[in-house]
Amino acid sequence: MADISGATRTPLIVGASHRTGSLTLRDRLFVEDADIPDFLEKLRAQGIDQAVVMSTCDRVEILTVSENDVVDGKLLIDALGRHAGLPSAEIETSLVHLKQADAVRHLFRVAASLDSVVVGEPQVLGQLKACHRLARDLGMTSGDLEALMQAAYGAAKRVRTETAIGERPVSIAAVAVGISREVHGQLEDATAVLLGQGDMGEVIASELLRAGLGSLTVCDFGMRSSQDMAERLGAHHVGETELAVTLAGADIVITAVGGRGQILSADMVRAALKSRRSRPQFIVDTGLPRDVETAVDRLDDAFLYDLADLERLALEGQASRFFEAEAAERIVHQEVDTFLKGRLERTAVPALSTLRNHVGSLRAQALLEAGDDAERATQLLMQRLLHTPSERLRAMAQSGEDVTRIEQLIRDLFDISDDGDKQS
Repeated sequence: MADISGATRTPLIVGASHRTGSLTLRDRLFVEDADIPDFLEKLRAQGIDQAVVMSTCDRVEILTVSENDVVDGKLLIDALGRHAGLPSAEIETSLVHLKQADAVRHLFRVAASLDSVVVGEPQVLGQLKACHRLARDLGMTSGDLEALMQAAYGAAKRVRTETAIGERPVSIAAVAVGISREVHGQLEDATAVLLGQGDMGEVIASELLRAGLGSLTVCDFGMRSSQDMAERLGAHHVGETELAVTLAGADIVITAVGGRGQILSADMVRAALKSRRSRPQFIVDTGLPRDVETAVDRLDDAFLYDLADLERLALEGQASRFFEAEAAERIVHQEVDTFLKGRLERTAVPALSTLRNHVGSLRAQALLEAGDDAERATQLLMQRLLHTPSERLRAMAQSGEDVTRIEQLIRDLFDISDDGDKQS
């Protein structure tokens, strides 16, 4: 991988993630969106004029471009320590301190969701873009840092388009959402009912709501009221006596009772489907033991999945993402290498610009002196181009200096072969 130590400003990342810092530390370090402007202004006051605060559930890391990574790294550690209310010396050993190529690679992997708790989760890129947008709105990104962020997005796009890393869900709740979409399409017009108060049922219902579910009803089952759960979820609440009507209107049924025997029989579901006029119904049984009679699975237009089914699909998704992650890592490696090489090439631009201006000036002088005589103009230009380099090279040789390296550099720069002719 290319070394970018010679560049004017080098990327620098300081912070903690789920891989490097404890949950307790990350909670202390976490910077709320509302606090980011003040945090960045304090960094600006200390001389760090470009920075993005990547503060998500997975990580709290500060990205900047630095002319002195030792000094700026210490400033970032101190800033995180002050925000967390902890001594810098106490947290320093728990923080990552990545610079140059390591920082670039880390950012690209974060953007491509290869450094997440759940590899391939698409919302990670959205979180990064939101953090970038906050910094940009405050004028804390430009030049090198803005180019770095755009390159990271380019790497993430390649990973998304050239691999299937995010196509299969890897959690039980995500699998349930995916099947819901397969059965009902967009969820904005879909309705769901949650029976019982089991944790997994609430998790799946919450995930459906985050995915855009149109409406959710929580139905009492047993002696306990589900009113509190309905309020937590922002859902409608009905009693057990209204189950039949509620069931008939539900596109998605989630059962989370467990322990009361099978609360949902094939006859109950058949009656609901009849009222629904064969509109399909997706039923998720999270009960242990099962809440739904197995005969339901044989009914037309009823799609029954229990926890074992969902777990199997989630494991298949994890295996698929692991395989795709290898291809994604190769893409990230290519993109990092391309970015670093391009950055190094840009360091030669000032010298090339100076050379071009110098040659242009010599050309103008030669044309002015030669008038319409093209041959004389080219002779003058050649003499003036070669005069100073020739004098300097002779002087160096006369002083006993080894000019072998310079000779080779001249051959490389002008593509001169051993016989003196330009190589094709």
